[in-house]
Amino acid sequence: MRLWFKHGLTGYSAALWLALGCVLYAGHGKAESLWGAFPAIEGGVIDTAQWAGKPFLVVNTASRCAFTRQYSELQRLYDRYRDAGFGLIAVPSDDFRQELGSDAEIKAFCELNYDIDMPMTTMLKVRGAQAHPFYQSVKARTGFEPAWNFNKVLIGADGAVLATWGSSVKPLAGRITKAIEAELAKAR
Repeated sequence: MRLWFKHGLTGYSAALWLALGCVLYAGHGKAESLWGAFPAIEGGVIDTAQWAGKPFLVVNTASRCAFTRQYSELQRLYDRYRDAGFGLIAVPSDDFRQELGSDAEIKAFCELNYDIDMPMTTMLKVRGAQAHPFYQSVKARTGFEPAWNFNKVLIGADGAVLATWGSSVKPLAGRITKAIEAELAKAR
């Protein structure tokens, strides 16, 4: 709420801001936390606050990319750690001109080919001035901006950007799983 008032948002405006998937920032301890919301592909909102105190991974995805097969590893990663509180969000994007034409096509493709049940957003921008506020914030804080599809951003248990990886780092790579396990251990 503190941030909403800082930006002159109250009542309906604040609710609309959240519903549109804008990122909210709130201080937790010494780290500047990154909490926010994304529009969900099946409707509604994916609110990252559900993972407060736990790590979550945000991955920009595309259905027609050489890295698209990483969807199966993303699902396995999510399945491996979700019961411990880990979150994962797939963010379809056509920024690199490799995504299907509609949210319905993306959802059907992912369910049919990869049996995806992890949280997935509507098609969003992940680069430049029109990027979703999450990606704008990550770039402002770390300098990281997705250079291609299947770039990964790990948010730590404190809500800060913990690590980023490019497309060639597979979701089940040791450096990713070790970072997730370390954050989950902190949360116990």
